Amino acid sequence: MILDTLVLDGRIDDNAISPSAVRRLFAARGLDRRTLRIGNDGTQRLRWEAERPGALWHGDVCHGEPLVFDFDFDNKKPVRVHALLDDASRYVLAIEAMHQEREIDMLGLLVRAIRKHGPPDAIYLDNGATYRGHTLALACARMGTTLVHAKPYDAPARGKMERFWRTLRQRCLDFTGALSSLHDLNVRLYAFLDEHYHRSPHAGLMGKTPEAVFAAAPRHPDGFDETKLRNALTVHVRRRVRGDCTLPMDGEDWETDLGFLARKLVTVSRCVVDSKDPPWIEYEGARHVLRPVDPRANARRPRSPVCRDVPHEARTPFDPCGALLGKTLGRKKDAP
Repeated sequence: MILDTLVLDGRIDDNAISPSAVRRLFAARGLDRRTLRIGNDGTQRLRWEAERPGALWHGDVCHGEPLVFDFDFDNKKPVRVHALLDDASRYVLAIEAMHQEREIDMLGLLVRAIRKHGPPDAIYLDNGATYRGHTLALACARMGTTLVHAKPYDAPARGKMERFWRTLRQRCLDFTGALSSLHDLNVRLYAFLDEHYHRSPHAGLMGKTPEAVFAAAPRHPDGFDETKLRNALTVHVRRRVRGDCTLPMDGEDWETDLGFLARKLVTVSRCVVDSKDPPWIEYEGARHVLRPVDPRANARRPRSPVCRDVPHEARTPFDPCGALLGKTLGRKKDAP
């Protein structure tokens, strides 16, 4: 296109310069397509690492080959390998293969790592929806952990994590064979870490192993316990109770026996430390735990009225016409 334009403008004669000569000229100046696509983006890059283990964690998700069930290639489920990596030691703090990459899945992995190693000073993540949720940001703020997101489409900025994924693929994922369950894949991931990766000399650690560097770091007690962890990962959201006493929470429908809350706004709380723990409603100082909606069971449950009938003898008499008649006849009112 450049040559054709120059010929049409009369700047050069037709066939005076070959296209290959133009390609060599641009390649020599670093202006070819490949160099422009993967070359310098104008930002100086330096080799860096955190000052000590525990100062910075990396988190990411790797896409693996789908699992085939019952040898039916139409019955496949995706594989997403979640991992947390310590920056200074390259030690893998937690890893697990799952079928999805939701925020709740990442939080479960983070909880296991924090229970074992304590919270980091900072955590470095990409810009995917998995790491952009309100719950994660709130939990990091409560724990005193700085949440950092990488620049979009800048894979070299997260080189340590990408290098680990490359090693994992070359040494493990490419040779897992025909597996049919996440359990079979996860035990292979754990074996790869314990028997090879953590014990192998690492070039970025000057020949030391990730296990040795991570174990040599001093551990300072920070007083972070299970109670603080649960407080950090407890979320409070506003929800409107439907007319059938149900409400949505984390993609599921839950129901309550407090029928008088129907069609009202309530505050629903949930601790995501354990994804199996149900949410609850705080009302008049009491915690009312919600339960998953079971439409079939509800079809057989008796319906209780929200307001039960009061016995006739306990009712307060109300007779407007009788009151007017009593006033006309000059009757005295009975003492209350």
